[in-house]
Amino acid sequence: MDIAIAQNPRAKTIRRLLLAAVALLAVTGISFGLSRLRPAAPSVDGASLFSDAVKRGDLLRAVHGVGTLVPEDIQWIPALNTARVSKIVLHPGAIVKTNSIILELTNPELQRDTLDAEYQLKAAEAQFQSVKAQMGSDILNQKAAAAAVRSEYEQSKIQHAVDEKMLEQKLGAEVTARLSKVKEDQLAIRAQLEEARSKNAEDTAEAKIAAEKSHVDQQRALYNLRRSQLDALHVRAGINGVLQLVPVEVGQSVAPGTNLARVADPKKLKAQIKIAETQANELSPGMKSTIDTRNGIVAGRVSRIDPSVQNG
Repeated sequence: MDIAIAQNPRAKTIRRLLLAAVALLAVTGISFGLSRLRPAAPSVDGASLFSDAVKRGDLLRAVHGVGTLVPEDIQWIPALNTARVSKIVLHPGAIVKTNSIILELTNPELQRDTLDAEYQLKAAEAQFQSVKAQMGSDILNQKAAAAAVRSEYEQSKIQHAVDEKMLEQKLGAEVTARLSKVKEDQLAIRAQLEEARSKNAEDTAEAKIAAEKSHVDQQRALYNLRRSQLDALHVRAGINGVLQLVPVEVGQSVAPGTNLARVADPKKLKAQIKIAETQANELSPGMKSTIDTRNGIVAGRVSRIDPSVQNG
């Protein structure tokens, strides 16, 4: 026969709270104990380890890439005038000097302009010499006229003095003395005018000669320009080096600015290295570098980093 036992709800609640408190204290104690423990060292196979003393120094990180050696000094030779390629004198691979002729161009119009400029220069020089001689002659004539008037003036002064002396001695007429005085005064004025004309003639001659000389200089500058343009039809290397490229053909018409040839100096080379984009941020200008040329190792420094990504 089952007998129901009466239970106290308050006692049951207290018992549950005590059990929860004990469990919380146990968890807290375990956690605190675990936090005080040192982490266990990982286990490693001793055969795979290498023992050595710890050293202080720079940690070197190598960045590798492939590239090519290219010349530092490269010169493109452009066409200066409209022309036609008449002859290719040298071909790529040729060793060239500064004055080595690579191409021959033709421009009949430029040749005519050069010849016309030469004739104009000679005409201007002849005109300059003619004006110079004419101005010199005019100045001499004017000075001669001034000298003649000055001579007459000096003679009139003497004659007037004689007439005045004769009048004082009652040996001459008063009208004669007065006429000689008038003549003296007139010649004095004429002498001053002739001197002024001489000065004006010199100034005029100087101005005309300067104008003609300026014209000669202008024609000479034009002729020199035409000569330099004509000489540019003989396309020269410009530097000592190796002819790398001649991108034109015989008979081809070229416009001003068209590249006719490329010359490089093989004595000055630089390495262009391609580095992966993921490693490029580890580089900076001035960093040391080594270049394996397959013939030896060459030391260098990073001089420039291309800001744009290529083939990325």
